[in-house]
Parts: sequence; C-alpha cells; structure tokens
Amino acid sequence: MEVVLATRCCPAAGRAALLRALSASLPPSGRRRCACCCSAWRGGPPAAARRRRGGRPGSGAGRCRPLLRGARAAGAVRRRGRRGARCGTACICGAPLAARLARDALASWRGRRAGAEEAGGGAGGGGAALEGRLLSRCVARAGTGAEEGEGEAAAALVAGGYCGAGATARGRVLWGCWARAGRRGPGGRCALSALADELLPRGPAGTGSGLDARLCPGFWRLVQEGLTERDGLCRKRARYLLKRALDLSGCQRPELQSSLFWWSADKNEQLLQFWETYILIMETLEGNQVGAPENKTLMKEGILHFLELYETKHLPNSLGFSEFVIGPLMDALSESSLYSRTPGQLIGACPPLGMRLQKFLATYLALLPEEEKGSFLLKFIQKMTNRHWCAVPILFLSMALASIPACKVLGAEGLHALRDVLQCTMITHQILLRGAAQCYLLQTTMHLTDVEKVSFPEVSSFLLSLRPEESLRRDTLLWTELCSWLQVNDRCFRKSVTADFKHQETSSLCQYVHSLVGEYLKAPASERENCFMPDWFEAKLVSTMILLAADVEQMKNKYSGKSNIEWIELEAFLNPLLDVLMKLGSNAYIPTLKTDKSLQLLLKLLQTRSLKCSNTQDVLLFIWKSLVTPVESVLEFVLRRLTTNELSSVGDLDRCDLYLALIPEIVNLCLKINRKKMPSIKNFLSSLINASIRNLQESNSEKEPKVKEQIRKVASMASLAAVCEIMDGKLEVHLESLPSVDALKKLISFSQFNEVLKKPSYTEEKQRYVCAKRSIFFHSLGEETTSRGWGKIVARYVHDQWICLRFVLNLFPTLAQGYEETSDMSLSTAERSKKILQSALEALTILPSDQVLPVFDCMKVLVPKLLDSSESLCIEAFDLVWKIISSLSNTQLIFWANLKAFVQFIFDSEVLAIAASAKGQAYAKIKEIIFKLIDVSTTKTGVFNVVLSHCCQSWLFPTVDERSALTNAFLNAGNYSELITEACVFGTVFRRDQRLIQDVHAFIENLGEKCAANVVTESTNRDDHYVRVCAVKFLCSLDGSNILHKMFMEDIFIKLLDKDELVSRSRTRYYANSLQHRIKNRVWQTLLVLLPKLDQNFLCGTLDKVFQAGFSTNQSSVKYFIEWIVILSLHKYPQFLDKFWDCFCYDEEKLKTSICTFLSVLAHFDIILQNTSEKKPALKKALIVVLQWCFSHNFSVRLYALVALKKIWAMCRMLHVEEFETLTPVIESSLQQVENMHGTGNARRNWQRIQDHFFFATFHPVEDYSLETIFYTLPRLSELAEDEWISLSKFDRFTDIPLPPAFQWYRSQTELCDLKPSDWSQQDMGSHSAEADSQTEWTDVQKKIIPWKNSTPSLDLEMAFQDRAVKLGKSNSRLIVVASLIDKPTNLGGLCRTSEIFGASALVVGSLHYIQDKQFQHLSVSAEQWLPLVEVKPSQLVDYLQQKKTEGYTIIGVEQTAKSFDLTEYCFPEKSLLLLGNEHEGIPANLIHHLDVCVEIPQQGIIRSLNVHVSGALLIWEYTRQQVIKQKHQ
Repeated sequence: MEVVLATRCCPAAGRAALLRALSASLPPSGRRRCACCCSAWRGGPPAAARRRRGGRPGSGAGRCRPLLRGARAAGAVRRRGRRGARCGTACICGAPLAARLARDALASWRGRRAGAEEAGGGAGGGGAALEGRLLSRCVARAGTGAEEGEGEAAAALVAGGYCGAGATARGRVLWGCWARAGRRGPGGRCALSALADELLPRGPAGTGSGLDARLCPGFWRLVQEGLTERDGLCRKRARYLLKRALDLSGCQRPELQSSLFWWSADKNEQLLQFWETYILIMETLEGNQVGAPENKTLMKEGILHFLELYETKHLPNSLGFSEFVIGPLMDALSESSLYSRTPGQLIGACPPLGMRLQKFLATYLALLPEEEKGSFLLKFIQKMTNRHWCAVPILFLSMALASIPACKVLGAEGLHALRDVLQCTMITHQILLRGAAQCYLLQTTMHLTDVEKVSFPEVSSFLLSLRPEESLRRDTLLWTELCSWLQVNDRCFRKSVTADFKHQETSSLCQYVHSLVGEYLKAPASERENCFMPDWFEAKLVSTMILLAADVEQMKNKYSGKSNIEWIELEAFLNPLLDVLMKLGSNAYIPTLKTDKSLQLLLKLLQTRSLKCSNTQDVLLFIWKSLVTPVESVLEFVLRRLTTNELSSVGDLDRCDLYLALIPEIVNLCLKINRKKMPSIKNFLSSLINASIRNLQESNSEKEPKVKEQIRKVASMASLAAVCEIMDGKLEVHLESLPSVDALKKLISFSQFNEVLKKPSYTEEKQRYVCAKRSIFFHSLGEETTSRGWGKIVARYVHDQWICLRFVLNLFPTLAQGYEETSDMSLSTAERSKKILQSALEALTILPSDQVLPVFDCMKVLVPKLLDSSESLCIEAFDLVWKIISSLSNTQLIFWANLKAFVQFIFDSEVLAIAASAKGQAYAKIKEIIFKLIDVSTTKTGVFNVVLSHCCQSWLFPTVDERSALTNAFLNAGNYSELITEACVFGTVFRRDQRLIQDVHAFIENLGEKCAANVVTESTNRDDHYVRVCAVKFLCSLDGSNILHKMFMEDIFIKLLDKDELVSRSRTRYYANSLQHRIKNRVWQTLLVLLPKLDQNFLCGTLDKVFQAGFSTNQSSVKYFIEWIVILSLHKYPQFLDKFWDCFCYDEEKLKTSICTFLSVLAHFDIILQNTSEKKPALKKALIVVLQWCFSHNFSVRLYALVALKKIWAMCRMLHVEEFETLTPVIESSLQQVENMHGTGNARRNWQRIQDHFFFATFHPVEDYSLETIFYTLPRLSELAEDEWISLSKFDRFTDIPLPPAFQWYRSQTELCDLKPSDWSQQDMGSHSAEADSQTEWTDVQKKIIPWKNSTPSLDLEMAFQDRAVKLGKSNSRLIVVASLIDKPTNLGGLCRTSEIFGASALVVGSLHYIQDKQFQHLSVSAEQWLPLVEVKPSQLVDYLQQKKTEGYTIIGVEQTAKSFDLTEYCFPEKSLLLLGNEHEGIPANLIHHLDVCVEIPQQGIIRSLNVHVSGALLIWEYTRQQVIKQKHQ
C-alpha cells in the first residue's frame, strides 16, 4: 500500500523509477502473481491491454504500469479497482520491500523538488502540501492496515519521510497521529514508536529535532489509551513511548503539567521510582512470570490502593471519574477472589476490600454535588443488574450501599433498580449469603430513598421481593428498623395514582393498607364458577402490609406512652376479611374468586411465625384471637367443598390444596388460642374422613370415567392424606382415637397399592368451556389445563395413598390387628410386609423424585421385619433408594429432605443390628453405602453430616420403641466403627473459591443478630467441620467404665493408628497442608482426645505403635501431637519409661530423622516425673542419653539436645543429685558456653528461637489439655492451614450431641491462646533448614533492560530493518556466526536471538526463507529485524570462508576432532568466524580442512553431543566474555 501512496503523489518520472525498481526486485513467482492480478483487473485480453499501454510482452514493467497511473483514471469504478490492485501489489512485494521502494521514490521526488525550487526561486509550497498529504496517508495506512506488516511498513515510511519533511508535512504527521488515537486506532502509536527519537529531545541537553511531544496533550491521551488496549502489541508500544518520555524527564528534570501527566523537578526521584514500579508491574502482568504474583493478586492490590483515595478527602468528582467507578472499577469488583482475607486476618473478619469499599463509596458520594448523587447511585445500582454477579461481590456491594449515610437521593426508578438487584441475588445456592444481601439492600432502600418520590404500592412491591424465610421476618432487628422507617416517614410518601383518598397529596400507611384490603377482597358477582385460582402474590402482599401497619401503630402507641392498646386500626384491617369468612359456611353464593382470596389471606396470616407471641400485647396474638372466631364457618365451607361435587375440574385441584393447607393451620391455631374449639375440629375431621371414604368406594358403572368423578377421588384421597399427616404430627390430641380412623384403616388394608386412576374423557369439560361466554379463549385454556398433566395427577394420587399407608403402618404395624381374617388378611405378617415392600419398589419407579418420602418412611417400617427372611428384596430396596438419592445430588430443593429420609431408613438402629448380626450381604451393602456417602460428601458438603448426626444420636440416645428387638443400640457403633473412624479424619483440601465462601459465611455468622439472615436462616450444620465436631463430641460422651464404650474406643484407637501408618507408607514425604498432612494431623488429634479414657493394659500394648509413628517423617504439627501423647502417657504411667529409653537404642540411620521428636519429649521431663517417687534413676538415664546427642554433627539435633539438657540439669540441681557432682563443671561450662559463646549470626539467633518456642517456653502438656488447644490453638501455632482450625464456637453451635456435664477439658486455661506462631519450625533434617530464613514474600521479578539507554540514536531512520540493525544498539563486535549447515528453523531462530543479544556482527544462514517460518519467528522473537542476516548456501560455503580469511577472520569450527582445543583454554581473536555443523552430521570433512582451528566443549556425561543451538550459544557467550574483559582492561 505504501507503493500506492508514493506513486499517487509522484510525477511520471518518479513512477518510472519506482516501476523499474519494482520489476527488478520481484522474483519470477511474484511477477507471475502480479501479472495475474493485473490481467484480472484489466478484464480484457492481455494483448489488447499491452497495445493500449505500450508495453512489451513478458515485461514486468508493462504489467505493473497500469497500477501506477492513478491520476489519469476516470470513473469511480475504475478507481476502486485500481486501489484494490495496488493493495495486491503491495502484498506481493511484501511490506519491507514496499516501504523501501516508496522511500526511494520519495527521495527521488524530493531531489527534483529541490532542483525546481532552486531554479524557480522557491516555488515549493505545492510540493510541501503534496508531501504532507503523502505522510498523512501513510499515518492512516499505519492505523488501518489489515495485512500483517503493512502498518509497520507504513510507520517506517512515515519515519523516513518525516526526517526531511517541512513544517507542513510534520504538522500533518502529528495531526494524523493524534487523530488515530482519538479513533482508537493503533496507527498513531505505530508511527510515534518509529518517530520516538525525532519527537522527543535526546539526552539531558535536549538535542534533536527541537520537538517535544510531552508538551502535547494528544501524546499523553494516545499513551493512556494504548495502555488499556486489548491488543498486546498496542500496549507494548504505549509502554515504549511512556518509557522514553519518563527516561527523558528523569534526565532533564523539567516542570510539566497537563491534564494527564505531571512532573516536578523537586519530586524527580519519587516520580522516577513511582513510574519505574508502575512499568515493572505492567510488564510483570504482561509476561505471566513464574514466581511472580498472579494477575488477580496484583489487581486486588491495585483496587485496594485506589479505594484508599477516600483517606485524602480529595476525590475528583468529574463525570469521567464517575464513569470509571461505574465502568472499569465495578467490572473489576465482580471478581469474587478479590474479597479474600489477608493472611493475618482471623476467620470471620471482614475482608479488606469489603471495608474499604464501604468507606470509599460513602466518602465519594459525600463529595459529589447534591444534584449528581442520585444519578450516580442509580447508575451504580443498575450496573449491579447488567451482568451476572456471584454471591460474594453482590453481598459486599450491597453492604457498601447500606453503609452510605442516610440521604434522600433515590426515587421510583432507583427502587425498581434495587428490586432488580434482588432478583440477581436469588440465583445463588448460598442461602445465608443470599439472605444477607437482601438485608443490606433493604437497608439501602431505607437509607437512600426519597419517600416523597415513591408511593406505598412501589414500596410494598419491593418488600415482597424479599424472602421472609431468608431475610425480612418479624422478630428481627431488620423488621424493627423497617417499622421505624415507616413510622418516621408516615404521611410523607407520594400518593398513588389509584388511591381512594384523592384530596391528599400524601398518604399514610393505615390508609393505604385499609384501601389495599378492601380492593383485594373485591370480586365481580359474575365470577362464581369456572374462574381460575388467583395468584398468591396479592395475598402475600396484603398479609405483609397488615403486619407492618399493625407493628407501626404499636410502635406509635409505645412512643406516645399508651399502656393499653386498643388495636383499632388492626381491627379495621381485619374486619373485611372476617366478614367474608363468617359468611362462608352459610352463604353459598359468594363469588368463588372472593372465597379464594379470603382463604389465601387467612392462610398467609396463620402461617406467620413469631417468637414474641407470649407477649399479651403482641400484634400476632391479637390477629390469632380475631381469626379464631370464624373457624367453624371456614371448616363448614371447606368440608362442603371437599366432599361434594363442587370440585369438578383439574383447575379445582389448586383450590383443594388451599383448603387442605388451611386445616393443619386451623388446628394449630385452636391448640394455641382456644382449645374449646377442638371438639368442632374433631367432628370436622371425622366427617371429612367418612365422606372421603364414601367417595373413594363409589363404583363407576360407565366404561369411561368422567373428569368430575376422577377429580373427586383425587380430592378425597388428598383429604385423607392431610388428615393422616395431622394425626401423625399432633399425637398429644389423640386424634387417632376417632371412630372414623377404624374405617380409614380398613380402607387402606383392603385397597390395592399404587392404584392408578384411569384417564377420563374430556368431552364434557370441553363442552362446558365452549358453552361459556368466554368462548374461544376459555375453550383453548380449558382444553390445555385438562388434557395435559394427568400423569402428575396420578402420581399425586399414588403419593397420597402412601401417606395414608405410612400412618396406618405406624399405628398398626401388622395391618391386621383386631380384624377377622379374610382371604387377603390371612397372609402372615411377613408375607403381608413383603407384598407391601414389593409395592413400595414399584411406587419408586413410577413416582417423581419429589414425592417418594412417604414410600421411604413405609420401607423404614417394613425392612426390619424382612431383613432376615427376604434379604435379597431388602438389598434391592437399598440399591433402588440409593439410585434415587444419587440422582438428586444436583437438585437443591428436594435433595436434603430425601437424604434425611434415606438415612433414617438405611441407618435405622434395628436394620443395622439385624444386618450386623447376620454378617451377610445386607451388612456388606450398608458398609458399601457408607463409603459411597462419604465419597459424595467430598463434592457436596453436608451429606456426611446428616448420616453421622443421625447415627450418633441413635446410638447414644435411642428412642423407646416397643417393636425393637435391640437390647443395646450402642452395639451398632462397634459393628459400624468405620463410620466414626472416617468421620474423625474427614475433610478435603478445599479449592480457593470454596474457602472464600466459607470465610464469607463465617463473617456473616459473626455479625450475629445485626444481620437478620442469621436469625431467619435455619442452621443446617453443613460445614465439613461439623463432621469432626460430631465425632469428637460423640467420643467425649463415652464412658470408660462402660465395657461396650471401652471396647469401642480401643478399636477406634487401633484403627486410627493403622490409618496413620498406611498414610506414612503410601507417601514417605508429603507437603505441608497437603491432604496427607491433614489426615495425619486429624488422626493424632482424635488419639489425643481418646487418650485419657484408655487404661494401662491397653496402652502398654499400643505405645510401641505410637513410638514407631515418631520415627516417621512428619510435619511439625503432627510431631507436636505425637510428642504430647508420649508425654501424657509417660506422665500417667511412668512405668513405661523403659519402653521410651529403647527408642534411643536404634542405629543412627533410623534416628537421624526422628531423634528431635524424642528429645522434645525429654524437654518436658519434669512433667513426666511428677507422679514418680524415685526420680534420680530416671534423671541419671535421661542425662546419659541427652549428653550423647549434644555432640551430634547435626545442628538441629544439638539444639534440641541442649534444650533437653538444660531442663534435665535444672532438675538435677534442684534434687541435689550427688552422683553428678563430677559432671557439674563440664555440664555447666557447656551450658554457659552455649549461652555466651555462640557469638552472632544464625547460631545464636536459633538458640534463642528454640528456647522461646511455645512448645518449650509456654506449653504445659497437662494444664493445657483441652479441646480448644487440640483443635484450635495448637494448629494455629504450628501454622496449619486456617481451614483446619476448629473454634470452640462450632462445638457450641453443634447441639445434636451434647457434651456430658462432667466434661472438664473444654477451654484452655493458660496464656497459650494469646501467643502468635513462632518463627522456629521443628526440624530434623540438617542445620541448613533451621538456619535458613523463610522468605514467603515476592522479593524479585524479571526486569528487562531498556535498550535505547546503551545505544547511539540513529539519525538515518529511513533505512530498512537490516540497515538499522547495524547501527541501532549494536556493539563493535567482529564475530560472525555461520549457520548455513543448520536446517531446523527452531535452532536457527534460537541462534538468531542469541546472536542478536550478544551483539554478533552477522548471522549467516543457508536461506533467507527461514525467516518467514513460524517456528523460527517464535524462537527469534523479532531478533531477525535487529541482526544483519546473510544468505550463503551450503554449496557456497568454501568460497565464503576463503573470502573471510582474506579479510583477516579466523575460521573456528565447533566440532570434536583429534586436534580440537578445549573451550575453557582457547582465546578467541577479535575477528572470529564460528562455523556450526549440521544437527546430525556435524561439519563435513571437506570443510574441516578450511578451518583454522576446532574448539570443543568439555563434557562429563555419557551423551556424546549438545544441541547445536546450545553449543553455538556457549561459544558466542565465551567470545563475548573474553572481549568484555579485554575492553575493561583497556
């Protein structure tokens, strides 16, 4: 394209010169391609074209001449064709060649222009404009060149033309560069990179062209935009320009000030350091250096520093800054990993980013003008809805919004935006985080909403987006805060458009709620039948607003000092509802829509739960007392609707669900408020049971049933199921004694299980809808609702059957008690149970997964009776149930309820006992399921918790069950001890994102009642820590005097020791905080818990295993626990000391990695001998043992031995042992020498460290024995990963297994809890590891050189790359590297890079075509553009070498020959030529004779030769090293 630009502005003679150069330079293939392009462009016969253009056949010039006559072409079509052909010509030539040709043409034109000016007296204005247009077009081409290399070539042309251009041309170049930057094109940076030496002064004196781009704001805009470009090359060019400008500013110390860049001579050093750090970070991010921090870490640091701007109180409040906050900053804040804790923070602390975000947002908003606050916040909140946000970022952004001081800046649009954010929070599975985000968004609404701009309907719609089971519920501080906000702003809200109180500009809450209830209960009189169930949204809205309005009124009365509250307003709210409810039983003409709405509102009010209902002045208590009045009317209405033919369509099943949901709530209401209503409820239940049984027993004479009949049966079965669930849940009322229950039992006993309702005919249904006035609409809708989903109705019918069967089985397990035998009932109990179990398996295959719970419950009753006689059937049941559970692992809503039922079924105490007694296939299957559940727990947190909690409770506190054949439920613990063993070591190594979620959970939980989500959200104990907490509390609850407990604990102790040995054998060395390390740590923590409950006889047989574990290679935390167990064992039973002394008798090879463990035990020898009367013999033995190790060659061993010696010798001095008097001078002088003679450095420091270490200075093995020390303090002090620390709060929160009242080892009593981790880590392997200072910080990164600092700037910038390479940045090296024999592009690319770096004068290759190879370019990284390359084919090497000899070069061959010199002994001449051999054959024999000398690289290994690139690099470096030394001497 550069050719085109040049020829468009050149006269004919210039075009001819360019044409000749082009024709001569093109290779034959290129000429053919060019000819084809030209012919295609002309569109006519080649001969005719030649005649028109006057060219000779076969002439390249003739073919290309049409491309160069752009000025004479006519017509837009022909011009477009020529432009396309010229682009093709430039591509054929290649960008570097095109740039050179264009440069030559430009130089020729300049020469003629100079001559014309001289002859014509300076008439060159047109030429300057012409040149300016040329350069401006080159700038444009540099920015828009699509072909690879075109932009670079255009930049070179700009640079070349710029040097000799006039002021007009220079102005056009600069204007083009800035314009390119404004359009975000790369052309400006491309051109400026080539013009850096011309646009910036050189050196401290400021020599050069006189221009200084730093003074132009466009230059800095271009650099700034380049630094943020997505393209890496653009960013690199921008950094290059920034480096050049900074380097110049540092030398000149100017005073620069613009909107984007500032420099002051007074702050020169600080500015240089700042910008150097900035560029280093940017290059580190670009390079992805190994060992450097991750990009996210640096991004986090950058955001944290940016948010610290709030401390300056001088935040810019410009529009651009706000756009940056809402745009790039919020995009960065969407990354969850940025919200992680810093290493020093405790678990449960707010992450730094969360805290700084709150302060920044509050400060920035306070600095904004009042008129801009609302728009900024609105955009900020809308940004939170524009993308998918994860739970953690949305939580902390919501918290930051809630922390803004109260100001009225948001209107209705802001409220809608906040509601949209609420919808974003609903997509996460972290219920606690979701609830907390909702709480903070509600606080944001209360703090920032201008109530005069929003109406009550808008506020209530927002409130309904909050889930009461997760955030907004009565009895929370958030509810109280909301009521207070409504009370303060009452009568300030904007009046709604549809409000009845038209004469007021504002509205009060009571007025709004009164109007809301009235509007809600309105219904047209015509809406009696065939209407659909109203949406539950309105009922939720009305009930919530009634409760809020009532609480606000109560708050007003409280503030006004009223003691007796009359509830006038609340009574006014409820009266319309009570009027409708009182008429339900007597008025059959109330519209169906009205009855539905009234019952929906009644249900929502009854479902409101409150912890303050004991207060006689509570709102909820008054509501409940009011709702008791119409109970009889409501029950009468419900009974009529459920038992007559009023429910006749599929749509009526929703009404059936509403009526059945009301029944248990009414029963609860009467039990709480007025038990005198219970006879009415019992009569209602009896009537409902009898009527439902009659409906089910009615036989249909017609072949094809009708919809009405089938719907009536479905409603009747659902009614019986609801009654059975009420009787199961309200045992204190003894509803099972009702006479109708016997009829229910008979019905279930004689009915066929899994009875399926036949699909009815829809003819009647369709006709009814067609005859209705709604005609087409209701016809299609009726057909859709009745024809579709019959399978779901059948599944519901079967599900309800199993609910009834569950009730009957729990009440009458044999199904035949008290009845005469019939043909079906004559079956034995086992056969009857087997038949039901087979039906249960069939039901599991036809029921959807969310309706299998009653089947599980029935199987729980049946399997214990059949496990002995029908084991295979029970195993089939186990497999099928497990298949269902495992398929539900990704279904959050129904998985946990089904899992709980599954666990209660499989791990029923009786099932476990029977399976264990037989030790058959069922026993093996249950153990298989145990390990499957543990495996699922590694990916789905909380599964193991459900299993273990159930088992531990059933084994320790079994329920009284008269049917159970168990004598002691704890026997199951011994039979299934694997469950406890695996629980003691359970836990995976969490991913970083999982740890983040756990940390944020802990932070929210630490907020306590301040965050309503903690009060509302049900604790699920799904944290993996609760598995180990449950197991530990279970073990702590055991009694050592109970023989079963004692045997179980001993079995667990042995199995845990075996697990530790297995881990040690499987992996001899393991990393800190790896899974192996964690498992071993958990094993020894549990062993330490069990230790006080073990007797002497058992310990005598197992202590050897503990000692053997001490010989293994262990991490520090594991060593501490092993040492602690040994100390406590010897303290309790000093008679085991002989076993302990034997540990020092092994050979040195075994002891060298473990002796420190046993020496650490001796450092607590005073505690070991507390219970010993004869201390002197033990001290004598200990002294002899320790003195031997004080002379060890290993530095760490000597340190541990000296610590033990100091302790033991102090004990000897206290006891005045006379036998050691002879040793007194030696030992005391040795200890004194240790204290005083270590001098300085690591030895003295490490001696002080080990003495101050917590294990020797503070830790007391007996007094510090507690759960807190074992599971929290010691892991923390031994620097175990934080997710291994289990705080006492988790033991407190887990209440499923209570600790025994007499348990005393709970909390640590000493100052151990206040200590920080020591800088001494227990070491066994060599002194170097103990002496080395741990360096965990990022101490160094790569920092590339700045090449222009060591180079001589070239004034001749219009030379091609190969010419520039000779002058730009090159030393005066006389080394030539000849690689013509090498044919692999990878080796050539590497050699090219090496030669360029070490300043070789040239690289000789066999063919220049290698430069275009992708592998070559990948290895050379553009070195070929800065190194002169010479093409010498292998056949021409002899002549080339001879020529170089005549020029004074020494020809050096890199080859192993009989007379070759050792590289370490050879001195390279200044003019050296290195000849490298082929990858396989080396240097051919015919060339060796032409060498002056051969040099070989000494080697020590077996492989015969190095890679040719490596060999060449070694010799190039050795040559360079010798030349550098010579230059230094000179």
